[in-house]
This record gives sequence, structure tokens and C-alpha cells, in this order.
Amino acid sequence: MQLRIGNGYDIHRLVPGRPLILGGQVLDHPGGLGLDGHSDADVLVHALMDALLGALSLGDIGRHFPPDDPRWKGANSLELLERVMALVQEQGWRVINVDTVVVAERPRLKPHIDTMRAAIASRMGLEPSQVGVKATTNEGLGPTGREEGIACHAVALLGTP
Repeated sequence: MQLRIGNGYDIHRLVPGRPLILGGQVLDHPGGLGLDGHSDADVLVHALMDALLGALSLGDIGRHFPPDDPRWKGANSLELLERVMALVQEQGWRVINVDTVVVAERPRLKPHIDTMRAAIASRMGLEPSQVGVKATTNEGLGPTGREEGIACHAVALLGTP
């Protein structure tokens, strides 16, 4: 069996007037803030897509879903993830597992993690046990610590069928 690993990272600014979507779930931010971006700005799914594309050496999500392309305006990131999964399969690979860590001071993500994992797994054709979603804070440090944005790191392990 051949293996490939990819990592991904994304960060989006928190702004008023936008929904907060993480892992395909609409969450309430205590400050009434959401993530700014051309699509739905779901940093968790964006980082995951970058990890998958990186494992395939196919660039990043900006190459496949450019922010200046009106087709992707307001796009649902879980739908974009399905397109990336089609590329994984077309290239002859399968996902063994993925793991992510969301960096945010607020909101508390623990109550939503199982729902996020299930939504992501469903769109990827995986079992929830193959999808890791964790959350941490930045202890008040940096842009995520100051609640200027939310970031996510992701890693994906692919294998040949």
C-alpha cells in the first residue's frame, strides 16, 4: 500500500453580519460574529480540503475554487469538500483518516464536535471514527486569542485502495 499525507491551514477574520459556520454547522458566537470570506468561510472544512489537495499535490483550495470566481460566492464548503473527494477518488486514492484542530477563543465547540464530525464524515463517505475534530484556544495570544479570527489546522492520510 502506498500512503500520502497532507496538511492544511486556514484562518478567517471574525466580523459582524455573517453567520459562523464551522464543520458545516451554523453556530452562535457570543459576540454575534461570523467568519468573513467569499464562500461560507468554514475554516475547518477549508483546512481539511487543503490537506486533501496537498496530499495529492494538487495545490490549494484557492486554485480549485478561486475567491474571485462568482461561482463560489457564498458556496457551502461541505459541497466543495465533496468535489475535492471526487478528485481524491479520480486520482486513485482513498482517505484513511483526517484530523483537525480548530483554534478559537469562543464559542465553546465541545458541544458541537460530534455533529461536525458526522457532517464531515457523511460528505466524505467516511465513518465518523475516521474524522478527528478537536478544539483549543490560543490562551489570549495572537489574532485568534484576541478574537479577531478563527483558525484551523488539518492533516489527511491517504492510501491506495
